[in-house]
Amino acid sequence: MKDLLRHQVAKALQACFDSQTLHSGDMPDIQIEVPGNPEHGDFATNIAMTMARAEKKAPRQIAEVLVATLGASPLLDKVEVAGPGFINFTLAPVCWYEVLDDIMARGWRYGTSRVGQGQKVQVEFVSANPTGPLHIGHGRGAAVGDAVASILQAAGFDVQREYYVNDAGNQVATLGRSIWLRLRELHGEQISFPEDGYQGEYIRKLATSMRDESPEAINQEEAEAIKLCSAYGVSKILDWIATDLKAFGITFDNWFSEQSLYDRNMVATELAKLAGKGLSYERDDAVWLRTTDFGDDKDRVLIKSDGSPTYFASDVAYHMEKFDRGFDRVIDVWGADHHGYVPRMKAVVAGLGHPAEDLQVLLIQMVNLLRDGQPYTMGKRSGNFVTLHDVVDEVGKDACRFFFLMRRSDSQLDFDLELAKRQSSDNPVYYVQYAHARVCSINRTAAEQGVDLPASGTADLSCLTLAEELALAKHLARYPETVVGAAQTCEPHRIVYYLQELAAQFHSYYNRQRVLVEDAQITRARLSLVNGVRIVLANALNLLGVDAPERM
Repeated sequence: MKDLLRHQVAKALQACFDSQTLHSGDMPDIQIEVPGNPEHGDFATNIAMTMARAEKKAPRQIAEVLVATLGASPLLDKVEVAGPGFINFTLAPVCWYEVLDDIMARGWRYGTSRVGQGQKVQVEFVSANPTGPLHIGHGRGAAVGDAVASILQAAGFDVQREYYVNDAGNQVATLGRSIWLRLRELHGEQISFPEDGYQGEYIRKLATSMRDESPEAINQEEAEAIKLCSAYGVSKILDWIATDLKAFGITFDNWFSEQSLYDRNMVATELAKLAGKGLSYERDDAVWLRTTDFGDDKDRVLIKSDGSPTYFASDVAYHMEKFDRGFDRVIDVWGADHHGYVPRMKAVVAGLGHPAEDLQVLLIQMVNLLRDGQPYTMGKRSGNFVTLHDVVDEVGKDACRFFFLMRRSDSQLDFDLELAKRQSSDNPVYYVQYAHARVCSINRTAAEQGVDLPASGTADLSCLTLAEELALAKHLARYPETVVGAAQTCEPHRIVYYLQELAAQFHSYYNRQRVLVEDAQITRARLSLVNGVRIVLANALNLLGVDAPERM
């Protein structure tokens, strides 16, 4: 719709230039927006105000000239000049109802676009250390990352999903030592378990399975045994993580090993590139990155004085390697506790000659688990956290993903387990899914009555005369721009908000009006309308990784 109006305004402007009623002759950028107040029309433009200096006229005068030139149009019900020079447009209902034919024709493709065509984007998310099961914080990051990737794909971007496996460093050694100590306990030793060891039943489970699968480990020297336990633990935990994520509806195109950076000598290679660009220096026997040159509050250590690399060094090498793979844009989904890392990583990207915005970091805030509105802690069988597996097992994948996406990712989220399981309109995901199931029920009833669903362009949509029908059509028409907006901002909650409003409008319509009526023409028109709702509901839910059930 915006493109249609933009074309109409541009045509009127050119006519004004040709007739010399306007004189600047330069075609400006025409912005079309949706007014905050529906009483101001469907769309508005401030084009007259942006042209005032070039035309040396008051914006309202320019607006009046434009409106007069636009003249009467079957596409426009009303065009008004408002305030200092805004032009407000109210479209004819036929414009909005035409979208129903478009939806029926395009089906699952409705809402997709080519906005991002030719741009290669990587979304790296979850990337939890392979030292324990995924907790609910990881689950929120997983839902956000996967939804962002899906929305970008819908907008035409070439997207890769990646999991960065932190399988090098002290945390892996600590995992191996923890399993080793529990393995020795299983063989009858009295062990004093260190405070920094990994706790939870999952460590005992790993020790037990290692005893059964690798009985020779207990006879190894401690250093070798810990190494074996580390490798075994990482492998098993990654299997658990992959299984839990698959049950959550998430798979990755690539699992990237941190250890592979060292095995391929890439950390040293990439850091040498930085040195060659003059971006690092030596001081106090350590190697530092000049991150202050790019807005960081202080320079950062890459190589410690003992010659060992910092965690930052491998992160730098990893992000350099990402851009080496040809990604135009890299999106990282991190826990909010990593906020201090953002400026230094953006400094690295800027130092490599990329715009800092080529790296986008989405920070995921905490999840507050509730039961009937009260703080709740589930059985902590896996240590001092609630696992994603336990939550998905209790409330299901769909509710879990939908709830994780209901708020901006950088705001804290209250997740009420009982509400997520409730089969009522109080439950947001049930409310949206039920709207889809209701339309499917209407379609089954129509089939039983011998009424076929109208194909695109075959229904007389002028039969849709109710205000609530027009409101539904307008909301359906705004779905594609909602997807583009969510892609540009990496904000999947925009899709959730859209869905909730669409479901509310549909349920209100369904509760007040019958779709299958005696008048065959009205029936066909209303079937087109509600099936437009069904298709858009399914398309939007799919972007969130949530099912669109036909029966509930």
